[in-house]
Amino acid sequence: MTEKKTTKRKKLKGVVIGTKMQKTVKVEVARKARHPVYKKVVNKRKVYFARTEKKLNEGDEVTIMESRPYSKKVRWIVTE
Repeated sequence: MTEKKTTKRKKLKGVVIGTKMQKTVKVEVARKARHPVYKKVVNKRKVYFARTEKKLNEGDEVTIMESRPYSKKVRWIVTE
């Protein structure tokens, strides 16, 4: 009786902002957060490096998922 252990991987939606690397794209993920002091809703963003075999253009919306490390910075893959 071997049970396969499944892990829940994080999935994020973002926009491609860079395609100059081979098999890697830069994806910007934006989210809204409330400021701790002023209680105003502000936009926060983070850039992830994701691996892909597909030809993507800047401005494409993609879904990225956590994966094994491909290099020092690349730890995500493009799923859609």
